[in-house]
Amino acid sequence: MATIFDVAKYILKNLGETTVWKLHKLCYYSQAWTLAWGEPALFEEDFVAWSNGPVCLKLKEELEDYMFTIKYDEFQLGDETHLGENALENIEIVLKEYGEMEPYDLKEQSQGEEPWKTARNGLPVGEPSETVITKNSMAVYYGGL
Repeated sequence: MATIFDVAKYILKNLGETTVWKLHKLCYYSQAWTLAWGEPALFEEDFVAWSNGPVCLKLKEELEDYMFTIKYDEFQLGDETHLGENALENIEIVLKEYGEMEPYDLKEQSQGEEPWKTARNGLPVGEPSETVITKNSMAVYYGGL
């Protein structure tokens, strides 16, 4: 199985440079839509329902030195060759749909969707949370759209 770092590397290869926020959301949507289409998870790592939208803590730990943006050449983790043909196609679809969106818009959109809201369980905006957004909730919600 690929890792979130493999997916992030492929996203950065296609975008060249992006914000850390946006990278998290694009990885999230890549996982969510893959699950919605009835395929196995792209990667094992989970997302948590942070106040700024879905965040993968393992990816966050690796990106802590990057204050705002990250470039493909700077990201030393991951190997996009670990991704299969279906995974690449799914990520491409996500990039076409979400890749040009601004980071703030991706944050707002993900916060308005059930998987994030359910994991937040009514916590006020800005309140910290490390509750996992389950893969099942992602599959069910996005699969129903």
